[in-house]
Amino acid sequence: MATLYDQINSNNRKAFFLIFFFLIFVIFIGWIFSYVFNETFVLYFAVGFSILMSFTSYYNSDKVILTMSQAHEIQKNSNPELYRIVENLAITAGMPIPKIYIIDEWQPNAFATGRDEKHAVVAVTRGLLEKLDKRELEAVLAHEIAHIKSKDILVGSTIVVLVGIVALLSDIFMRSLYLSNSNSDNKNPLFLILAIISMILAPLAATIIKLAISRKQEFRADAAGSLLTRDPEALASALIKISTDKTPLSKINSATSHLYISSPSKKKVSFYDKLFMTHPPVEERVNALRQI
Repeated sequence: MATLYDQINSNNRKAFFLIFFFLIFVIFIGWIFSYVFNETFVLYFAVGFSILMSFTSYYNSDKVILTMSQAHEIQKNSNPELYRIVENLAITAGMPIPKIYIIDEWQPNAFATGRDEKHAVVAVTRGLLEKLDKRELEAVLAHEIAHIKSKDILVGSTIVVLVGIVALLSDIFMRSLYLSNSNSDNKNPLFLILAIISMILAPLAATIIKLAISRKQEFRADAAGSLLTRDPEALASALIKISTDKTPLSKINSATSHLYISSPSKKKVSFYDKLFMTHPPVEERVNALRQI
């Protein structure tokens, strides 16, 4: 059976792979640009840009995510009960107290972000604080603490920045090829071929990165969080409440949706969507919790 240290090492390797894959992908795109437009500066720019964004994804991904979510930090005197719950769970888990952020949304939900225990953040919506009782709230926070402890947050946070940059660069690449081709008197089939390649590579790259998030992480965090609270039924109850709540999340972003304890999207899930869901079905999670 995998230990906590095995999970931490696995997540470190995943984060390294994601950053390495991103570097190769962006440099490859830069090489195509430089070849097509006969401009070596483009390749140099791609190398420098990929290195810069790799450092950004590692050191500042939490800031990017919190800005995207429009979350704001609270202090102990702002919500003593919430702070006390997080503090007690952190002490039980043997880790520093993470920063606490509030998202002014009425959908009950929560996520954790950061790169390690010393730079961790727990963010909860106002809906979570209002719609869950104390036991359920503690269970959700314990789940997020478990993600921090096992370093799941490093992989999840890195993905947000890298997927966004890959999508942006692919879009720029496609538009550049289209404009170059439409402004050219001599239609070069190379432009069409490269356009097709980029159309295939862009979603493929994003999908590979997204699939680095394992559904098993949610099951592990559910189990580890329940060990902290000794109350798996409280988390099962919380998951049911969160998943069945129909309140939309106005600031939902596909790049950050995998971070939440339950998918913030309330749309009807198609068969195709199920293939690429980063969260396991709530029914499976609840059943697993009730077997603990």
